[in-house]
Amino acid sequence: MPLINSVFTTKIYQASVSGRGSKRLNDDLKRAAIALAEDDLAGQDWSQQKNYGGYTSYASLNDLPWRMPEFAQLETYIVEHAKTFAAELQLEMSNSTPELDSMWVNILEPGGNHTAHIHPNSVISGTYYVEIYGDSSAIRFEDPRLPMMMAAPPRKANASLENRTFVEIKPKAGMLLLWESWLRHEVPINMSDHERMSISFNINLRNSK
Repeated sequence: MPLINSVFTTKIYQASVSGRGSKRLNDDLKRAAIALAEDDLAGQDWSQQKNYGGYTSYASLNDLPWRMPEFAQLETYIVEHAKTFAAELQLEMSNSTPELDSMWVNILEPGGNHTAHIHPNSVISGTYYVEIYGDSSAIRFEDPRLPMMMAAPPRKANASLENRTFVEIKPKAGMLLLWESWLRHEVPINMSDHERMSISFNINLRNSK
């Protein structure tokens, strides 16, 4: 019998905020995100200049845990899951620990999208979903080998998850996703009549000695 190994695996970590206080945290994050979108003039200007279909604090206010306790509480949750994910990835961390590097709000309006991109200069990236409606956009991940596939034929429509060229995950409110920062991803056009609200972040490794 031939031996077939699965190598160079790409992993995406998924968890949900649940339990006591989770709804209150999500409600608090929603109120805080709306307040930022209304008051952050620099973020509004940047979003308009970059044709972002809505509002993001990415270029204006990305130190949210320092500014508001709701985001500090979310940071604690994120870092604990980042530790679990880093262990699953078997990252060499004998002298380091995951630490939040930046965090920002995204409010994508109906018809808006976020083109394919990566997150340079970080180790783990992710998104926490605050408010998602049933027909809101999924997040779409791209096989990092795609530019090298050359003459490779398309995958079957019913290909297994690990053999697909693109993988979409439909988010829900309270969902947390983590992935390695080099993984290219995008948000297709928001076909919902409602805003799609999320909080994105980057994690780096801090020397623990």
